Amino acid sequence: MDIKNLSLKYLAIFISDHLRKNGVETVLTGGACVSIYTDNKYISYDLDFVLLSTDDQKKARSALEKIGFYEDDRYFKHKETEFFVDFVSPPLSVGSEPVKDISEIKKDDRVLKLLSPTDCVKDRLAAFYHWDDKQALDQALLVSMDNPVDFREIKRWSNNERMIEKYRIYQKNLKKQ
Repeated sequence: MDIKNLSLKYLAIFISDHLRKNGVETVLTGGACVSIYTDNKYISYDLDFVLLSTDDQKKARSALEKIGFYEDDRYFKHKETEFFVDFVSPPLSVGSEPVKDISEIKKDDRVLKLLSPTDCVKDRLAAFYHWDDKQALDQALLVSMDNPVDFREIKRWSNNERMIEKYRIYQKNLKKQ
């Protein structure tokens, strides 16, 4: 596979499928999901994969080395791409709740598991809610405008996170768009 010409989306599909074929189940999260769901209106350079098993770190490292990635600090880099890979320890969650709805993107016989658009928005809002990350709020808005999301679910989750005031900021900004 010629990695240097792959977009973030197709690189994520390739890596995810390669990991799965090597016994490592993952789900893509974070800014890379925003890039995919917004057709690169926001560009992320890191592919954050949540490992679905705590025992898979060594297998994941070995699998990535087979396709030319090397570990640099805690990231995995490849000389032919500016994108890098990071593994997030389980559980797969947004805020204090586990993720139940996992989306898939298929390309030929390859599959990428990733957060649903609704959970992607919640993931970005979690960064805004808990760390006051304004860029994450902007990312949540981009995904909300370009994809079908469950706004009632986002409000329910925001209430459970005890962040209804910040949810109102999100809602107010969404109405401006």
